[in-house]
Amino acid sequence: MADRLAEARAYLRNADPVLAGLIDKHPDFDPRAWMKQLPAMDAYGTLLFQIAGQQLSVASTRAILSRMEALFAGRLPEPEDIVAADPERLRSSGLSRRKVETLRALAARFAAGDFSEEFFRRSSDEEIQAALTAIPGIGPWTVQGFLIIALDRDDVILQGDLALRRAVRRAYGLDQLPSEQQMLQIAERWRPYRSLAVMYLFASEYEEQSAQS
Repeated sequence: MADRLAEARAYLRNADPVLAGLIDKHPDFDPRAWMKQLPAMDAYGTLLFQIAGQQLSVASTRAILSRMEALFAGRLPEPEDIVAADPERLRSSGLSRRKVETLRALAARFAAGDFSEEFFRRSSDEEIQAALTAIPGIGPWTVQGFLIIALDRDDVILQGDLALRRAVRRAYGLDQLPSEQQMLQIAERWRPYRSLAVMYLFASEYEEQSAQS
């Protein structure tokens, strides 16, 4: 892991002077440190977290998952539990009707054996995106987060994420928020380590917001 990060940092420093500045400011940055605040999650648990967290803060998402745990004897529900549960019971945790429908469809794929830890580990990013976005309510943002959080894939860009677009606007001195296409163009120089670049930019945006509050 350390060697991989060192190689990625060196590559990004040479590829992009803006990232070079962020890397020099935080040379020991751990892109996965924030995940230590979360419970250990497998592929299914990460997708549960991602879907519950669509359009919400991490704090709000954790609150929903805590209420969901309370519904299932202090643990997060297994796929079979989601499939069998009354949808209104799931909604009482704070999930929208659409998110409940999405979770039930996802859980059904896990319960049937179509999705598994092994399936995701052996599949390419493109195959995973195609499989997951076939479920209504799962879009690219959810899949991209999953690829980074659950699978630690190296070359993922969340081009539609508002916080990331704000970070890029500020870091690169842009007059307005970059479009998704502009994000992809800027990120092209980061290949094959777009994930680390994204995490540096997320961290820089969080640092900026914290300084202003």
